[in-house]
Amino acid sequence: MPKPIGVSGLKPAAGAVRRAKRLGRGGNRGGTSGRGHKGQKSRSGNGKPTPGFEGGQNPITLRFPKRGFVNHTKREYAPLNLDRLQHWIDTGRLESSPDKPITAHELERSNCVHGVHGGIKLLGDGLSALRSPIFIQPSKASKSAIHAIEEKGGAVLCRYYNALALRDCIKGRTDRKSAAPTRRDDIEWYSSFKNRGYLDRKAVDRYAATALRWQLARDAGTLVTSRPEESSLRARPIADIGSTPGEPHESSQPASN
Repeated sequence: MPKPIGVSGLKPAAGAVRRAKRLGRGGNRGGTSGRGHKGQKSRSGNGKPTPGFEGGQNPITLRFPKRGFVNHTKREYAPLNLDRLQHWIDTGRLESSPDKPITAHELERSNCVHGVHGGIKLLGDGLSALRSPIFIQPSKASKSAIHAIEEKGGAVLCRYYNALALRDCIKGRTDRKSAAPTRRDDIEWYSSFKNRGYLDRKAVDRYAATALRWQLARDAGTLVTSRPEESSLRARPIADIGSTPGEPHESSQPASN
């Protein structure tokens, strides 16, 4: 009578399970078990020499002289020039506004930069091609790039990103809080107004004031568009919003006592 089909009737295929070979117990593989007679390589355990071991003498990696050092805290930034940034805006691959500033996420997705590395550094090359008010938040920015963007009515706010925060920024994640800088050099750099660091209150207030003027200019219809061929109005400087043409406007800076 055939046995009923069930789990108890399962067994491995013929030849699938083999007995382990017992080495050093006599027989065809007894004695030295293919390791030869004595010596370091015949011993059991961790007796194998590591790569670069030369039998105890001074290895070649130590005999050669060394020059310089490796800075383990150095960060390489992906460069971004103003002319390339303006070209990406003109072709519609990037959009900039105070509500949605340009970050590493937009630059990576639009292929404006190829590899973010340790962050984005905005450079001032090609500043003559810049003609749009840009709101951008890179990791670092040169003084010439900051001056050129602010002259066109834009704003720059440099933010610190560690490895995890930069990864979240590229992926567009906003559910985790970004870490603050811990090294003294980073704290001093992002606390400086001339660098437009996000830890400086004056830099944050200027960014917010520029964003407000941008929104007023957009509502008034006098904002310089990203593509000049689409604008049919004669654009006025953003600082002139609220005054009639030909009349001097009051400075937005607070008056000194």
